Parts: sequence; C-alpha cells; structure tokens
Amino acid sequence: MTTIPVDDGQIAYRRLGSGRPLLVLNGLAATSADWDPSFIGRLASANELVLLDNRGIGASTEDGAAFDIPKLANDTAQVIEALGFEGANVLGWSMGGFIAQTLALAHPNRIHKLILLSTDPGGADAELASPAARTQLTDMSGPPHEQARRLLFLLFPKNVAESIYREFGDVVAAARSRLSPELVHRQSMAMDTWHRNGAGGGLRKLRAPTLVATGTEDIVIPPSNALALVNAIPRAWLAQFSGGGHAFTAQYPRQLADLINGFLAL
Repeated sequence: MTTIPVDDGQIAYRRLGSGRPLLVLNGLAATSADWDPSFIGRLASANELVLLDNRGIGASTEDGAAFDIPKLANDTAQVIEALGFEGANVLGWSMGGFIAQTLALAHPNRIHKLILLSTDPGGADAELASPAARTQLTDMSGPPHEQARRLLFLLFPKNVAESIYREFGDVVAAARSRLSPELVHRQSMAMDTWHRNGAGGGLRKLRAPTLVATGTEDIVIPPSNALALVNAIPRAWLAQFSGGGHAFTAQYPRQLADLINGFLAL
C-alpha cells in the first residue's frame, strides 16, 4: 500500500496490472483488500488498477470529522491528480458507485468511462432496501463470526451465502474485527445524505460512457435502481446477472470482468 495526502488525511491505494488506468472504489465498510481476487486479477490483465481505501478505513487515515459523498469523491480526484493521470476510468461498487457518479459530474474532463455496480442514483429516483436490510447492513453487534455470517447472508442469496461462509467466513470475520463502528456509522450517514439528495438531477448531463450492472437478487440496493440509472444516464449500458446478490462480483467474477474489459476496450 502507498498513501497520498488529501485534505485532513491520507488515502492509501495499491496498484496492479498494466494498461488503461482504472480506479476501483469499494462500498460501505469495505477496503481494497476485500475484492474477489479472481475478479480483480482478470481486470488487471487488461488495465492498470488503482484500488483505494476510502478515508478512515483500511490503511487510509482522516481527522475523525463527518464527511459526505462529495468529500470522498474529492479524495479520489486528488488521487487521480497526484498519480499524474490525465484521465482515468472509474469503477464503483455500492457506495463506491455513489462516489463514482459524483466524481464524474464534478470532473467531467478527467473521467473517461464509468462502471457502476450494485448501486443507485440516490434522491427520489432511488428505491431503498427494506428497513430490516438497512439495519442489518450496519449492525456490528456480536462476535466477528456472527457479524460475518449475518453480512454474507445479506450480500448473497441464501443458497450461495452458506457455501461462501464455509469457505471465507474466517477471512470476513477477521476483517470485521478490524473495523471501527464509529467510522462505519459515519459512512452510513454519508450514504443517508446521498439517498436524500442524490446527484441532484445531474446524471442526464453525464458525458462519460457508462456501464451499469446489477444482480437480480440484490436486497441491499434493489436491481430496479440499475434501470433508473440507465434511464437517467445518456446511452448507458445495462447488464443484469441472474441470481446475483449485492456482491455478485464474487458470484460471476470471470463473466463480469470480461464484460468490463470489453466495455473499456471500445
């Protein structure tokens, strides 16, 4: 991991692969280490990946103050500038998709293409998860293995979650044990603000070619949000992965990475 100074903190990132620059932005309570390795490896075969830890999480630092999605987008813009990229493609999953949309609207000349995974447009156009799912997403009560099991059954359909827990439960539990509940709460507050305001109707002004992809069984960010994004963003592509949950990147790593690589190669 390497760090770049930003306003009131340091953003940590790791680079791998070669080719077109592709910034990779993760979601709530997740770090650059939490991506499915086969998905990331296949992307790195055709792109130079820059995987970020959002401020305050993983190896990144910050001042402990409240932040919002525009603040996280500004951090990302400073990373692009510090790395000397004239422009970059940006992939955002879940909350990372909120950051990617905001970044593309604030810096239209620096963002070449957008990939939005398991995310929503915010504001009145977003369909929210059930109250139970939203509560479960930020629930950090109980021992780490209990948290891990609860999280995996939220991110994946039941028939998939059990096998993933058996294989990766220890890894997820270890990651949960390192999380700051206070930081997760501040990330959650930033997401709540996004869901009140969204992109402020700006998505129709997006110039960056955009690929939107979702799992059809996502209960964290319902798949109807993908259609809302495609309807709002000019000439956006839509891909739906049958039976995919919120973390469908780990269910379809090869197929999704190949789709993204093909989209970026156009």
